[in-house]
Amino acid sequence: MRYVPFVLFWLAGVTIHPVLLAAQEIVASGSDILKNPLDFNRPPTLPAIEGPAQSEIRDSIQRGVRFLLADQNPNGSWGSATRTKGLNIYAPVPGAHHAFRAATTSLCISALLEAASDDKDAQKAIERAENWLLEHLPNLRRATGKAIYNVWGHAYSIQALVRLHDYHQEHEQRQAALIELIRLQYDMLTRYESVDGGWGYYDFRYQANQPTSSSISFVNGTVLVALAEAKAIGVEPPERIVKRGIAALERQRKADFSYLYGEYLNDRPMRGINRPGGSLGRTQCCNCALRAWGDKKITDNVVKNWLYRLYVRNGWLDIGRKRPIPHESWMQVAGYFYYFGHYYAALSLDQLPASERAPYQPLLAKLMLDRQEKDGSWWDYPLYDYHQPYGTSFALMTLQRCLPENREDR
Repeated sequence: MRYVPFVLFWLAGVTIHPVLLAAQEIVASGSDILKNPLDFNRPPTLPAIEGPAQSEIRDSIQRGVRFLLADQNPNGSWGSATRTKGLNIYAPVPGAHHAFRAATTSLCISALLEAASDDKDAQKAIERAENWLLEHLPNLRRATGKAIYNVWGHAYSIQALVRLHDYHQEHEQRQAALIELIRLQYDMLTRYESVDGGWGYYDFRYQANQPTSSSISFVNGTVLVALAEAKAIGVEPPERIVKRGIAALERQRKADFSYLYGEYLNDRPMRGINRPGGSLGRTQCCNCALRAWGDKKITDNVVKNWLYRLYVRNGWLDIGRKRPIPHESWMQVAGYFYYFGHYYAALSLDQLPASERAPYQPLLAKLMLDRQEKDGSWWDYPLYDYHQPYGTSFALMTLQRCLPENREDR
Protein backbone atom coordinates (compact mmCIF):
# COMPACT_ATOMS: atom_id res chain seq x y z
CA MET A 1 0.00 0.00 0.00
CA ARG A 2 1.26 3.52 -0.67
CA TYR A 3 2.59 4.97 2.51
CA VAL A 4 0.96 7.74 4.50
CA PRO A 5 3.57 10.41 5.44
CA PHE A 6 3.31 10.77 9.20
CA VAL A 7 6.31 11.88 11.27
CA LEU A 8 6.58 10.86 14.92
CA PHE A 9 8.78 12.92 17.22
CA TRP A 10 9.90 11.47 20.54
CA LEU A 11 10.39 14.14 23.21
CA ALA A 12 12.94 14.00 25.98
CA GLY A 13 11.82 11.74 28.79
CA VAL A 14 9.68 9.42 26.66
CA THR A 15 10.52 5.76 27.23
CA ILE A 16 12.59 4.35 24.36
CA HIS A 17 11.42 1.10 22.81
CA PRO A 18 13.22 -1.84 24.49
CA VAL A 19 14.35 -3.35 21.17
CA LEU A 20 15.96 -0.04 20.23
CA LEU A 21 17.68 0.04 23.62
CA ALA A 22 19.06 -3.44 22.99
CA ALA A 23 20.32 -2.35 19.57
CA GLN A 24 22.00 0.70 21.10
CA GLU A 25 23.75 -1.52 23.64
CA ILE A 26 25.00 -3.82 20.91
CA VAL A 27 26.36 -0.91 18.89
CA ALA A 28 27.96 0.62 21.99
CA SER A 29 29.62 -2.67 22.84
CA GLY A 30 31.70 -2.61 19.68
CA SER A 31 29.51 -4.25 17.04
CA ASP A 32 30.54 -3.48 13.46
CA ILE A 33 26.94 -2.82 12.37
CA LEU A 34 27.61 0.84 11.56
CA LYS A 35 31.30 0.74 10.63
CA ASN A 36 30.83 -0.02 6.96
CA PRO A 37 27.28 -0.86 5.89
CA LEU A 38 28.46 -1.69 2.36
CA ASP A 39 31.02 -4.28 3.41
CA PHE A 40 29.64 -7.79 2.91
CA ASN A 41 32.99 -9.55 2.62
CA ARG A 42 32.70 -11.18 6.04
CA PRO A 43 29.94 -12.49 8.30
CA PRO A 44 28.67 -10.34 11.15
CA THR A 45 29.69 -10.55 14.79
CA LEU A 46 26.56 -11.92 16.41
CA PRO A 47 25.21 -10.79 19.78
CA ALA A 48 25.30 -13.33 22.58
CA ILE A 49 21.72 -14.28 23.38
CA GLU A 50 20.04 -17.15 25.14
CA GLY A 51 17.84 -18.68 22.49
CA PRO A 52 14.67 -20.61 23.34
CA ALA A 53 14.92 -24.33 23.96
CA GLN A 54 13.67 -26.80 21.39
CA SER A 55 10.77 -27.70 23.71
CA GLU A 56 9.74 -24.04 23.91
CA ILE A 57 9.76 -23.70 20.13
CA ARG A 58 7.70 -26.85 19.69
CA ASP A 59 5.22 -25.74 22.32
CA SER A 60 4.86 -22.38 20.61
CA ILE A 61 4.28 -24.07 17.27
CA GLN A 62 1.61 -26.32 18.76
CA ARG A 63 -0.20 -23.36 20.27
CA GLY A 64 -0.13 -21.60 16.91
CA VAL A 65 -1.44 -24.68 15.12
CA ARG A 66 -4.30 -24.99 17.63
CA PHE A 67 -5.20 -21.37 17.02
CA LEU A 68 -5.43 -21.94 13.25
CA LEU A 69 -7.56 -25.05 13.69
CA ALA A 70 -9.99 -23.17 15.92
CA ASP A 71 -10.04 -20.12 13.66
CA GLN A 72 -10.90 -21.91 10.41
CA ASN A 73 -14.18 -20.87 8.78
CA PRO A 74 -16.94 -23.49 8.37
CA ASN A 75 -16.37 -23.50 4.59
CA GLY A 76 -12.69 -24.38 5.01
CA SER A 77 -11.18 -20.94 4.41
CA TRP A 78 -9.62 -18.47 6.83
CA GLY A 79 -10.35 -14.77 7.27
CA SER A 80 -13.33 -12.55 6.55
CA ALA A 81 -14.37 -8.94 5.94
CA THR A 82 -15.55 -8.52 9.53
CA ARG A 83 -13.89 -6.81 12.53
CA THR A 84 -13.73 -3.46 10.81
CA LYS A 85 -12.37 -0.37 12.50
CA GLY A 86 -12.58 3.41 12.07
CA LEU A 87 -9.86 3.41 9.42
CA ASN A 88 -9.87 0.41 7.08
CA ILE A 89 -7.47 -0.37 4.29
CA TYR A 90 -8.89 0.34 0.81
CA ALA A 91 -10.70 -2.87 -0.13
CA PRO A 92 -13.49 -2.60 -2.74
CA VAL A 93 -16.01 -5.38 -2.31
CA PRO A 94 -16.22 -8.18 -3.05
CA GLY A 95 -13.05 -8.69 -5.10
CA ALA A 96 -10.55 -7.33 -2.59
CA HIS A 97 -11.82 -9.71 0.05
CA HIS A 98 -11.78 -12.63 -2.35
CA ALA A 99 -8.07 -11.87 -2.77
CA PHE A 100 -7.39 -11.44 0.93
CA ARG A 101 -9.16 -14.68 1.77
CA ALA A 102 -7.43 -16.66 -0.99
CA ALA A 103 -4.01 -15.42 0.11
CA THR A 104 -4.72 -15.96 3.81
CA THR A 105 -6.14 -19.44 3.26
CA SER A 106 -3.15 -20.36 1.13
CA LEU A 107 -0.75 -19.25 3.86
CA CYS A 108 -2.67 -21.26 6.45
CA ILE A 109 -2.52 -24.37 4.26
CA SER A 110 1.24 -23.94 3.84
CA ALA A 111 1.75 -23.43 7.57
CA LEU A 112 -0.27 -26.49 8.57
CA LEU A 113 1.48 -28.64 5.98
CA GLU A 114 4.86 -27.54 7.29
CA ALA A 115 4.08 -27.62 11.00
CA ALA A 116 1.40 -30.28 11.53
CA SER A 117 0.93 -32.51 8.50
CA ASP A 118 0.97 -35.61 10.76
CA ASP A 119 -1.71 -34.24 13.09
CA LYS A 120 -5.13 -35.81 12.39
CA ASP A 121 -7.05 -32.64 13.21
CA ALA A 122 -4.72 -30.61 11.00
CA GLN A 123 -5.15 -33.12 8.18
CA LYS A 124 -8.92 -32.61 8.29
CA ALA A 125 -8.44 -28.84 8.23
CA ILE A 126 -6.03 -29.10 5.31
CA GLU A 127 -8.50 -31.23 3.35
CA ARG A 128 -11.31 -28.73 3.87
CA ALA A 129 -9.06 -25.80 3.00
CA GLU A 130 -7.73 -27.54 -0.09
CA ASN A 131 -11.26 -28.18 -1.34
CA TRP A 132 -12.14 -24.52 -0.77
CA LEU A 133 -9.05 -23.39 -2.66
CA LEU A 134 -9.65 -25.71 -5.59
CA GLU A 135 -13.20 -24.37 -5.90
CA HIS A 136 -12.58 -20.65 -5.48
CA LEU A 137 -9.06 -19.99 -6.78
CA PRO A 138 -9.94 -20.35 -10.49
CA ASN A 139 -12.30 -17.39 -10.15
CA LEU A 140 -9.85 -15.00 -8.48
CA ARG A 141 -9.48 -11.70 -10.35
CA ARG A 142 -8.64 -8.09 -9.52
CA ALA A 143 -11.31 -6.20 -7.63
CA THR A 144 -11.24 -3.03 -9.76
CA GLY A 145 -8.85 -1.36 -12.15
CA LYS A 146 -7.22 0.25 -9.12
CA ALA A 147 -7.10 -2.63 -6.65
CA ILE A 148 -4.99 -5.59 -7.77
CA TYR A 149 -4.77 -7.46 -4.49
CA ASN A 150 -5.35 -10.71 -6.36
CA VAL A 151 -1.60 -10.90 -7.07
CA TRP A 152 -1.14 -11.89 -3.41
CA GLY A 153 -3.66 -14.69 -3.84
CA HIS A 154 -1.95 -15.97 -6.98
CA ALA A 155 1.51 -15.92 -5.38
CA TYR A 156 0.68 -17.51 -2.03
CA SER A 157 -1.63 -20.07 -3.62
CA ILE A 158 1.29 -21.25 -5.76
CA GLN A 159 3.28 -21.92 -2.59
CA ALA A 160 0.35 -23.76 -1.04
CA LEU A 161 -0.20 -25.81 -4.18
CA VAL A 162 3.48 -26.77 -4.29
CA ARG A 163 3.26 -28.04 -0.71
CA LEU A 164 0.00 -29.85 -1.44
CA HIS A 165 1.68 -31.48 -4.42
CA ASP A 166 4.31 -32.92 -2.09
CA TYR A 167 1.62 -33.88 0.44
CA HIS A 168 -0.23 -35.94 -2.20
CA GLN A 169 2.78 -37.93 -3.38
CA GLU A 170 0.75 -41.11 -3.78
CA HIS A 171 -2.16 -39.51 -5.62
CA GLU A 172 -1.14 -38.74 -9.18
CA GLN A 173 -4.58 -37.53 -10.25
CA ARG A 174 -4.72 -34.95 -7.48
CA GLN A 175 -1.15 -33.87 -8.21
CA ALA A 176 -2.09 -33.33 -11.85
CA ALA A 177 -5.02 -31.12 -10.82
CA LEU A 178 -2.74 -29.10 -8.56
CA ILE A 179 -0.24 -28.59 -11.37
CA GLU A 180 -3.00 -27.33 -13.66
CA LEU A 181 -4.04 -24.85 -11.00
CA ILE A 182 -0.44 -23.66 -10.65
CA ARG A 183 -0.34 -23.07 -14.39
CA LEU A 184 -3.57 -21.09 -14.15
CA GLN A 185 -1.86 -18.84 -11.60
CA TYR A 186 0.94 -18.32 -14.11
CA ASP A 187 -1.66 -17.15 -16.60
CA MET A 188 -3.15 -14.75 -14.07
CA LEU A 189 0.24 -13.36 -13.10
CA THR A 190 1.02 -12.84 -16.78
CA ARG A 191 -2.29 -11.04 -17.25
CA TYR A 192 -1.80 -8.79 -14.22
CA GLU A 193 1.91 -8.10 -14.70
CA SER A 194 2.82 -4.41 -14.84
CA VAL A 195 3.61 -2.97 -18.26
CA ASP A 196 7.08 -2.20 -16.85
CA GLY A 197 7.59 -5.75 -15.60
CA GLY A 198 7.03 -7.07 -12.10
CA TRP A 199 3.84 -6.64 -10.10
CA GLY A 200 2.08 -4.05 -8.00
CA TYR A 201 -1.19 -4.13 -6.11
CA TYR A 202 -2.54 -0.70 -7.01
CA ASP A 203 -2.93 0.98 -10.37
CA PHE A 204 -3.62 4.66 -9.81
CA ARG A 205 -2.53 5.59 -13.32
CA TYR A 206 -4.81 4.43 -16.13
CA GLN A 207 -6.43 1.17 -14.94
CA ALA A 208 -5.80 -0.37 -18.33
CA ASN A 209 -6.40 -3.98 -19.30
CA GLN A 210 -2.78 -4.68 -18.37
CA PRO A 211 -1.93 -2.81 -15.17
CA THR A 212 0.04 0.40 -15.65
CA SER A 213 1.18 0.54 -12.03
CA SER A 214 4.78 0.66 -10.86
CA SER A 215 6.23 -2.63 -9.85
CA ILE A 216 6.58 -2.88 -6.07
CA SER A 217 9.78 -4.51 -4.80
CA PHE A 218 8.35 -6.84 -2.16
CA VAL A 219 5.48 -7.92 -4.43
CA ASN A 220 8.04 -8.88 -7.06
CA GLY A 221 9.98 -10.76 -4.40
CA THR A 222 6.89 -12.60 -3.18
CA VAL A 223 5.92 -13.71 -6.69
CA LEU A 224 9.46 -14.68 -7.70
CA VAL A 225 9.92 -16.84 -4.58
CA ALA A 226 6.65 -18.64 -5.37
CA LEU A 227 7.66 -19.14 -9.00
CA ALA A 228 11.02 -20.57 -7.94
CA GLU A 229 9.30 -23.07 -5.63
CA ALA A 230 7.01 -24.20 -8.42
CA LYS A 231 9.94 -24.55 -10.80
CA ALA A 232 11.62 -26.80 -8.23
CA ILE A 233 8.80 -29.39 -8.61
CA GLY A 234 9.04 -29.22 -12.40
CA VAL A 235 6.34 -26.67 -13.22
CA GLU A 236 8.33 -24.18 -15.27
CA PRO A 237 6.99 -20.60 -15.09
CA PRO A 238 6.87 -18.35 -18.17
CA GLU A 239 10.39 -17.13 -18.86
CA ARG A 240 9.27 -13.66 -19.90
CA ILE A 241 7.55 -12.70 -16.65
CA VAL A 242 10.42 -14.13 -14.60
CA LYS A 243 13.03 -12.10 -16.48
CA ARG A 244 10.99 -8.93 -16.33
CA GLY A 245 10.22 -9.41 -12.65
CA ILE A 246 13.91 -9.92 -11.86
CA ALA A 247 14.87 -6.84 -13.88
CA ALA A 248 12.26 -4.71 -12.09
CA LEU A 249 13.54 -5.90 -8.72
CA GLU A 250 17.16 -5.26 -9.65
CA ARG A 251 16.27 -1.69 -10.64
CA GLN A 252 15.05 -1.13 -7.09
CA ARG A 253 18.08 -2.62 -5.33
CA LYS A 254 20.45 -0.25 -3.57
CA ALA A 255 24.17 -0.71 -2.92
CA ASP A 256 23.60 -2.05 0.60
CA PHE A 257 21.10 -4.66 -0.64
CA SER A 258 18.13 -2.78 0.71
CA TYR A 259 15.31 -1.96 -1.72
CA LEU A 260 13.06 0.87 -2.73
CA TYR A 261 9.44 0.47 -1.71
CA GLY A 262 8.37 0.72 -5.33
CA GLU A 263 9.78 1.85 -8.64
CA TYR A 264 7.76 5.06 -8.51
CA LEU A 265 10.14 6.21 -5.74
CA ASN A 266 13.33 5.76 -7.75
CA ASP A 267 14.03 9.51 -7.66
CA ARG A 268 13.75 9.58 -3.84
CA PRO A 269 16.14 6.84 -2.73
CA MET A 270 16.95 8.45 0.63
CA ARG A 271 13.38 9.00 1.74
CA GLY A 272 12.74 7.26 5.07
CA ILE A 273 10.77 4.38 3.58
CA ASN A 274 13.64 3.68 1.16
CA ARG A 275 16.42 3.74 3.75
CA PRO A 276 17.66 0.51 5.42
CA GLY A 277 15.35 0.90 8.42
CA GLY A 278 12.35 1.45 6.16
CA SER A 279 13.38 -1.46 3.94
CA LEU A 280 14.03 -3.90 6.77
CA GLY A 281 10.78 -5.83 6.35
CA ARG A 282 11.15 -6.26 2.59
CA THR A 283 14.93 -6.63 2.15
CA GLN A 284 14.81 -10.25 3.25
CA CYS A 285 12.12 -11.09 0.68
CA CYS A 286 13.85 -9.34 -2.20
CA ASN A 287 17.28 -10.83 -1.49
CA CYS A 288 15.72 -14.28 -1.07
CA ALA A 289 13.93 -13.97 -4.41
CA LEU A 290 16.97 -12.85 -6.39
CA ARG A 291 19.16 -15.53 -4.84
CA ALA A 292 16.52 -18.15 -5.65
CA TRP A 293 16.88 -17.15 -9.28
CA GLY A 294 20.67 -17.39 -9.29
CA ASP A 295 21.82 -13.87 -8.44
CA LYS A 296 25.49 -14.31 -7.45
CA LYS A 297 25.61 -10.90 -5.76
CA ILE A 298 23.43 -12.24 -2.93
CA THR A 299 26.24 -14.12 -1.21
CA ASP A 300 26.10 -16.07 2.04
CA ASN A 301 27.54 -13.04 3.82
CA VAL A 302 24.83 -10.76 2.43
CA VAL A 303 22.20 -13.15 3.83
CA LYS A 304 23.99 -13.43 7.18
CA ASN A 305 24.49 -9.70 7.59
CA TRP A 306 20.83 -8.97 6.86
CA LEU A 307 19.70 -11.68 9.26
CA TYR A 308 21.88 -9.97 11.86
CA ARG A 309 20.50 -6.54 11.02
CA LEU A 310 16.95 -7.80 11.22
CA TYR A 311 17.61 -8.78 14.82
CA VAL A 312 19.62 -5.82 16.10
CA ARG A 313 17.56 -3.24 14.21
CA ASN A 314 14.28 -4.98 14.91
CA GLY A 315 12.90 -1.93 16.67
CA TRP A 316 12.26 -0.21 13.34
CA LEU A 317 9.77 -2.96 12.51
CA ASP A 318 8.51 -3.61 16.01
CA ILE A 319 7.50 -0.01 16.68
CA GLY A 320 5.22 -0.18 13.64
CA ARG A 321 3.68 -3.49 14.73
CA LYS A 322 -0.05 -3.27 15.58
CA ARG A 323 -0.38 0.39 14.57
CA PRO A 324 -3.75 0.80 12.81
CA ILE A 325 -2.57 3.33 10.21
CA PRO A 326 -0.26 1.96 7.50
CA HIS A 327 3.17 3.59 7.43
CA GLU A 328 2.55 5.91 10.38
CA SER A 329 5.64 4.71 12.25
CA TRP A 330 9.30 5.75 11.98
CA MET A 331 10.80 5.27 8.52
CA GLN A 332 7.19 4.99 7.31
CA VAL A 333 7.18 1.34 8.35
CA ALA A 334 3.79 -0.41 8.19
CA GLY A 335 2.77 -3.04 10.72
CA TYR A 336 2.03 -5.68 8.11
CA PHE A 337 5.71 -5.98 7.25
CA TYR A 338 6.60 -7.58 10.57
CA TYR A 339 5.83 -11.28 10.19
CA PHE A 340 6.15 -11.04 6.41
CA GLY A 341 9.76 -9.91 6.83
CA HIS A 342 10.64 -12.61 9.34
CA TYR A 343 9.12 -15.34 7.17
CA TYR A 344 11.34 -14.39 4.25
CA ALA A 345 14.30 -14.09 6.61
CA ALA A 346 13.64 -17.73 7.50
CA LEU A 347 13.51 -18.66 3.82
CA SER A 348 16.82 -16.82 3.37
CA LEU A 349 18.20 -18.85 6.27
CA ASP A 350 17.30 -21.97 4.30
CA GLN A 351 19.50 -20.70 1.45
CA LEU A 352 22.62 -20.87 3.63
CA PRO A 353 24.73 -24.04 3.85
CA ALA A 354 23.14 -26.34 6.42
CA SER A 355 26.20 -26.24 8.65
CA GLU A 356 26.05 -22.44 8.93
CA ARG A 357 22.39 -21.87 9.89
CA ALA A 358 22.53 -22.67 13.60
CA PRO A 359 23.87 -19.33 14.93
CA TYR A 360 21.01 -17.42 13.26
CA GLN A 361 18.12 -19.66 14.27
CA PRO A 362 17.96 -18.44 17.91
CA LEU A 363 17.67 -14.84 16.72
CA LEU A 364 14.50 -15.52 14.74
CA ALA A 365 13.09 -17.95 17.30
CA LYS A 366 13.44 -15.51 20.18
CA LEU A 367 11.69 -12.74 18.25
CA MET A 368 8.77 -15.02 17.40
CA LEU A 369 8.32 -16.52 20.86
CA ASP A 370 8.47 -13.14 22.56
CA ARG A 371 5.60 -11.87 20.42
CA GLN A 372 3.14 -14.77 20.51
CA GLU A 373 -0.28 -13.74 21.83
CA LYS A 374 -2.05 -15.43 24.75
CA ASP A 375 -4.43 -17.23 22.38
CA GLY A 376 -1.52 -18.75 20.46
CA SER A 377 -1.74 -16.41 17.47
CA TRP A 378 0.57 -13.76 16.08
CA TRP A 379 -0.58 -10.56 14.39
CA ASP A 380 1.01 -7.29 13.32
CA TYR A 381 -1.65 -5.13 11.64
CA PRO A 382 -5.43 -5.07 12.17
CA LEU A 383 -6.63 -6.12 8.70
CA TYR A 384 -10.35 -6.95 8.99
CA ASP A 385 -10.28 -10.59 10.19
CA TYR A 386 -7.28 -11.74 8.14
CA HIS A 387 -4.44 -10.54 10.33
CA GLN A 388 -4.36 -13.29 12.95
CA PRO A 389 -4.41 -16.24 10.53
CA TYR A 390 -1.87 -14.71 8.15
CA GLY A 391 0.41 -13.55 10.99
CA THR A 392 0.20 -16.94 12.67
CA SER A 393 1.01 -18.72 9.42
CA PHE A 394 4.08 -16.58 8.77
CA ALA A 395 5.29 -17.10 12.35
CA LEU A 396 4.76 -20.87 12.27
CA MET A 397 6.74 -21.25 9.05
CA THR A 398 9.46 -19.05 10.52
CA LEU A 399 9.69 -21.18 13.67
CA GLN A 400 9.78 -24.41 11.67
CA ARG A 401 13.09 -23.22 10.21
CA CYS A 402 14.43 -22.52 13.70
CA LEU A 403 14.16 -26.11 14.95
CA PRO A 404 17.46 -27.93 15.45
CA GLU A 405 16.70 -30.60 12.86
CA ASN A 406 16.41 -27.85 10.28
CA ARG A 407 20.11 -27.18 10.64
CA GLU A 408 20.59 -29.97 8.17
CA ASP A 409 19.59 -30.12 4.55
CA ARG A 410 16.05 -31.32 4.03
